Amino acid sequence: MSSFRKALKSQQRNHRERSQPGFRKHLGFLEKKKDYKLRADNYHKKQNTLTALRKKAAEKNPDEFYYKMVNTQLQDGVHMKTAEEEETTEEQKKLMRTQDIKYVEMKRVAEAKKIERLKSELHLLDAEGKQKNKHTFFMETKEKVKGTWNTLLGLDKFDLAAHLNTAPELVDRVYNRPTLQTLESRSILGATRPSEIKKLAKQRRHQYKLLAQRVEREKKMFIIGQKIQTRKDLMDKTKKVKVSKETAHTPAIYKFEAKRKR
Repeated sequence: MSSFRKALKSQQRNHRERSQPGFRKHLGFLEKKKDYKLRADNYHKKQNTLTALRKKAAEKNPDEFYYKMVNTQLQDGVHMKTAEEEETTEEQKKLMRTQDIKYVEMKRVAEAKKIERLKSELHLLDAEGKQKNKHTFFMETKEKVKGTWNTLLGLDKFDLAAHLNTAPELVDRVYNRPTLQTLESRSILGATRPSEIKKLAKQRRHQYKLLAQRVEREKKMFIIGQKIQTRKDLMDKTKKVKVSKETAHTPAIYKFEAKRKR
């Protein structure tokens, strides 16, 4: 059917608007509809512009405020528009919070692994601030127990080196305390010079200091992760009551309304 209509249109006569009659040529060109349309649109456009200008002049206020006054500032005599904040939805903000939590948790786990590796190397044998170990001695008879009490009370002198069967120089050690038989049968391994021992002690103190710094950093990462998680939870549209304020070492605590999950 469409091809039949196209065939009919190809055969029909084109419509032509009549031209100016000969006895009216002295009046000029006969205006067609397309010419009238252009002239009418131009006329209405000018009329609308004049109406808008009259309204603006009538409603002019010398103390008029518009928001561009807030969003611009004068810099070197030129009005500069301030940078607009990026518009993000609640879902996008939650996703960014989730990414932040994952990053902080990743760094915290990395610090925890480094701490475990340092602890396995150092064993915390002579770390500063470490709780002193207790050494309990068991006696075979009550007389020996009484003798030990007399020694503790200052009545007798208790020879700790003889009781531990080691050299007096090694009594203060809490680790690697060989007996006299071991010292006689084997040679001393490792550093023996005072300068070497001092150097090793300095390196050990540095390792303990590094371990303390990593432990403190891991605690900070844990607190930061808790605070980010709290801010993420606050973005949910749930009624909540603030229980305690946020501090440098703890996040803010909120009590949320119980809501049934469907």
